[in-house]
Amino acid sequence: MPDSGWIAVDAMGGDDGLAVMLAGVARARHQFEGMHFFLVGDETAIREGLKAHPNLSQNSEIVHAPEVVGSSEKPSQAIRRAKKTSMGIAIDLVKQGRAAAAVSSGNTGALMAMAKISLRMLPGIDRPALAARLPTLGDTDMVMLDLGANTECDARNLVQFAIMGAAYARTALDIPHPRVALLNIGSEDMKGTDEIRDAAAQLRATPAVDMQFNGFIEGDRLSRGEVDVVVCDGFSGNIALKTAEGTARFVADLLKRAFRSSVRSKLGFLISRPATELLRDHLDPNNHNGAVFLGLNGIVVKSHGGATERGVATAIGNAAKMVRNDLVRRIADDLGSVEKAA
Repeated sequence: MPDSGWIAVDAMGGDDGLAVMLAGVARARHQFEGMHFFLVGDETAIREGLKAHPNLSQNSEIVHAPEVVGSSEKPSQAIRRAKKTSMGIAIDLVKQGRAAAAVSSGNTGALMAMAKISLRMLPGIDRPALAARLPTLGDTDMVMLDLGANTECDARNLVQFAIMGAAYARTALDIPHPRVALLNIGSEDMKGTDEIRDAAAQLRATPAVDMQFNGFIEGDRLSRGEVDVVVCDGFSGNIALKTAEGTARFVADLLKRAFRSSVRSKLGFLISRPATELLRDHLDPNNHNGAVFLGLNGIVVKSHGGATERGVATAIGNAAKMVRNDLVRRIADDLGSVEKAA
């Protein structure tokens, strides 16, 4: 098993590049004890960037990568250059066992394709699923998958996603018996496609895993905190995620406009500032950053391309927690239990 303290970071990924990535790594080093980092990318640029974070040098090792995956580059093109790119080399460090996880803010499609080819799938898993944490009105975040890795899914895929999502919720959110639901157009048993209804029937008959299947959930209930894991195909999940993110920005911008509309409104803002700060902090995606490709024989975390220093640190911390709680083994064990009970 790889050293759980080493995380491979694609230092060249992300919209804002090296400076934000290194700042995020430095922040993670202070927040999470015992972590070490492989900083993968242009060696000269990384050494120059580390001058702003001198203490990080003690906990990191630079791994040179001469090339970078472009943000709009096709996965097929990126795969051919994997051995030379910062993204591909970071994933390969996980494959070699030198790193316990890889974190990148780069091209999502390329990251998934490289990770799937390099690390392979766990036995019993047909496809990887992209899972992320979303804020809710409950005491913890909610896990949602798939968020774009698979646009079409059959019932078997959805059941596998549910098992993996429940294992992730137990690992990352410390929920011992996660409540799981399938995203659907209604809560009634007869609603939805054949695949969704078949998946529901199979999940009701899956007692071997530590999870509680709660049936169907509609899109307007996602943020209520009623379930811990929401399962869907990647097409629906990506739309739901982008809609939720857009709604959060809409509410924030609307509040800004309202508070600036008059002197009385500005006074009202000063009075209500603690509440608005709490709202902003709760909805800030940087506090929930770090989607993971579940189903791989290794941990690969996708940080949002526009993540801030805090967001990058959150993604790295999420990766470290999955490693320390042995997420990959937990998923494999759960799949084995389901197969034995079948």
